[in-house]
Amino acid sequence: MTAAVFTPGLPVLLKGLTWEGVAHAYALGTVVAAAFGWGGFSLVCLYFLFGTAVTKLKLEQKQKEGIAEARSGRRGPSSVWGSGSAGVFCAVMALFTGDFALWQIGFVASFTSKLSDTVSSEIGKAYGKTTYLITSLKLVPRGTEGAVSLEGTLAGLAAAAVYAGAAVAIGQATVTDAGIITGAAFLANVFESYLGAIVQGRIEWLNNDLVNVIQISVAAALAVLAKHYMG
Repeated sequence: MTAAVFTPGLPVLLKGLTWEGVAHAYALGTVVAAAFGWGGFSLVCLYFLFGTAVTKLKLEQKQKEGIAEARSGRRGPSSVWGSGSAGVFCAVMALFTGDFALWQIGFVASFTSKLSDTVSSEIGKAYGKTTYLITSLKLVPRGTEGAVSLEGTLAGLAAAAVYAGAAVAIGQATVTDAGIITGAAFLANVFESYLGAIVQGRIEWLNNDLVNVIQISVAAALAVLAKHYMG
């Protein structure tokens, strides 16, 4: 399944990934497809396409301001796992436990959260008129760690709702699940902004990719716990 998509889609993949990133994304896609089939794999593809497209918005402007992603937005292996490690963990747990419904909501929530975060960040950097540090509401330049804008926040929330809706449409979530997923993604993104404002840049080993892993893990955990206790 993965090879059937990656082989003809390689030119598109290389617009958003380095060669090493493609290899790691192949491994990620293989595990997801084994657990959640074409539907789960399709959600990963949708995340990639949507995330890559929004990263390219006003790229020249963001490069001039020094707030663009490195390599014109092409992601390497660390970014692949920064975006997908929680989803792969959920896939492995689904295969190990056989409880696909429980771990599937965590998988979807993790990718929803990361896409929402990417959209919030990129829209905020491209179109945000006023950006505030989430911890103090102090005015800060666009692209500052922990900064939020109204434009970016609304765009990220809309992206989460649309992505969760897509999961419902292809049978990866129920309508009730979609509400849980959107809420978990939003809360995880707020947590990530606080984490970025408070500790990122102050702790040497806590880089952006590791912060992303924490964020998507929080989203997955919140969704799984909500699904478990709500039945």
